[in-house]
Amino acid sequence: MKTTLRFILKIFKWIGKILAGFILLLLICGLCFRLFGSKPVPPGELVDINGTKLHIRAEGQKNDLPSLILEAGAGSNTDMLHWIAEGLNKNMRVIRYDREGKWFSESSKDSITPEFYAKQLHRLLEKSGEKPPYILAGHSMGGPYNLIFQDLYPNEVKGMVFLDSSHPEQWKRLAQNELCSDSQVIIVKTMAILTDMGIVGAFNTLFKSEPNNDGLPKELHTRSHNLTAYSGKVFHRYIKENNINNMILKRAGQTKSLDSLPILVFTATEQYEESQKEKYRNQGIDPDKQIELWFKMQKELKELSKNGKQFIINANHGSIITKKKNADMINKQILLMAETIK
Repeated sequence: MKTTLRFILKIFKWIGKILAGFILLLLICGLCFRLFGSKPVPPGELVDINGTKLHIRAEGQKNDLPSLILEAGAGSNTDMLHWIAEGLNKNMRVIRYDREGKWFSESSKDSITPEFYAKQLHRLLEKSGEKPPYILAGHSMGGPYNLIFQDLYPNEVKGMVFLDSSHPEQWKRLAQNELCSDSQVIIVKTMAILTDMGIVGAFNTLFKSEPNNDGLPKELHTRSHNLTAYSGKVFHRYIKENNINNMILKRAGQTKSLDSLPILVFTATEQYEESQKEKYRNQGIDPDKQIELWFKMQKELKELSKNGKQFIINANHGSIITKKKNADMINKQILLMAETIK
């Protein structure tokens, strides 16, 4: 009996040594990545706005058409809007930027109010030499951010484009009542810690981890993949976005009418993956009813204006902008809008 117990203890001791060695190896690899890994280079410019450097990309010649401002979603970035920018910058001025703390933009130490981002963007445009009139195009949560900007600067906005946009009341009316669940927050926080330690970057380097391809050029995926692995700030920013999400939606919801402002609403047909549908079914929720409700809210965005149009695109929430063929359909309508209201 004593011999068996000693044998078991010896096994646990060796397992402990192996685990400790593995953890030490991870830490060393992470440290090496932090010391010798190359920081991704921003493709645009960094402009100082009240002590915070924001990443902006302005392309295309200024002409008599309104400038198009692209606003990314909660977990998105300027590269996600590649095909929209590439398809239009030969005809009009196209401006992309990252909100504070996202991707190449620095984090702001200022207190966040519902109007903070609209005012920060307005100052960024002024300091970068951009002038109205503007057409605002927002994907996902970018739509509500644009509604706030339009409410604060109505004389500068001549058109709005909602790209499978979030709705101000979506969490009140959908079964999913938050941007990020508690379990997802824990995962994101864990990834932030591992990334800051260099472990994610070391893993990607050692095992040649490749990013998923959803239609964007490979070099863009690689850049986003590398930036995500280089710093945990991408994950920290997503937590921040989750914390302010309800505040932004509530403020955007104050806009009840846009009168006759030209509006384009593009809605994706595939709102839920099969795994999410199955999860809803297990909770006694009909996923088809959820999709019907989403389409109703998309129609409500169109009806904010007497001059609204809605287009249904066979895509999911991401591929509506990351697939070139979808972006081409969107760009055609945006250009028609710009030429009509110039």
